[in-house]
Amino acid sequence: MTIPDPGREMEILNKNAEYDVLGMGSALLDFTVKVDDAELEEFGLKKGGMQLIDEARSREIRSRLEGRPVEITPGGSSANTLAGISNLCGKGIFSGKVGFDPNGDRYIQDTELAGVKALIGRDRSMTGHAITFITPDSERTFATHLGASLRFDRDDISEEYIKKSKILHIEGYLFEPPGLREACMRALEIAKRNNVLISVDLSDPGLIDRIYKTFRQIVREFVNIVFVNEDEARAFTKNEREEALEDLYAVCDFAAVKLGAEGSIIKSGGSVYRIPAVRTQVVNTNGAGDMYAAGVLYGIARGLDPERSGRIGSFVSSKVVSQVGARVRGKISIESII
Repeated sequence: MTIPDPGREMEILNKNAEYDVLGMGSALLDFTVKVDDAELEEFGLKKGGMQLIDEARSREIRSRLEGRPVEITPGGSSANTLAGISNLCGKGIFSGKVGFDPNGDRYIQDTELAGVKALIGRDRSMTGHAITFITPDSERTFATHLGASLRFDRDDISEEYIKKSKILHIEGYLFEPPGLREACMRALEIAKRNNVLISVDLSDPGLIDRIYKTFRQIVREFVNIVFVNEDEARAFTKNEREEALEDLYAVCDFAAVKLGAEGSIIKSGGSVYRIPAVRTQVVNTNGAGDMYAAGVLYGIARGLDPERSGRIGSFVSSKVVSQVGARVRGKISIESII
């Protein structure tokens, strides 16, 4: 990939595309439940972490939650981002895989109801899901069974729909399992050949540590847009904040470092933009980063400058953290921002 021209803003090359963003990710149904710290400890989960569980453990946890208020919504990082783009009246596609079970039926139906085209395959294994525990301090803890989402492969990649999109967005988790990584590589190659911008959310500092060389190579060779939070930025660049932003921008066209309550910093076209957070009453932080990416990608797809794109990201992120669940219902007006 060519090192960015410091005097040039990133622009959409696939201007006649039908869709703003095609997102690839793990199709996970979210089961969100409120618990206190003592209850969380009883489940044997590390607060604030994400633990992969097998099917038997999933059934055990869900049986213990019977009778409690549980919000069930389609989830997964990339899928949440595509739902956010739909909230903004953008056009998006989500590509993933679910099981031949009622949860798979529900996932596809709810994706379409959210206004996102569902390019979703089916597999005989159980639909993947994330049991999300929200404690009183708004911290989130995940017990995740990936299920059918791990069966996503090269044959699930649609060259036709990638060509019809302005941006291809991939969640970082897909680059770890070899089969999923192979599917991602095929999608990246198609996008690059067809002038489709490529966006990656690096997802998790532990993931970055595990596949560091893979991420460095992929970002250098393919990626235009990178999203990280502070911990991920540190893991990827070995630097903090502004220095990390500079290191990221050296290998992509648009780098965004999310700083939580302090907002975010973006570098694109040789300029740095400091985006303030939008103050709100925080109920839970689940989906904040995914919604931020939705706002930024929507802005880029619609030809807005980095600062306005970042402000949209900050605004819509504030909407999702003020409620339970990782998605916002209904449309979001951003007329005052753009």
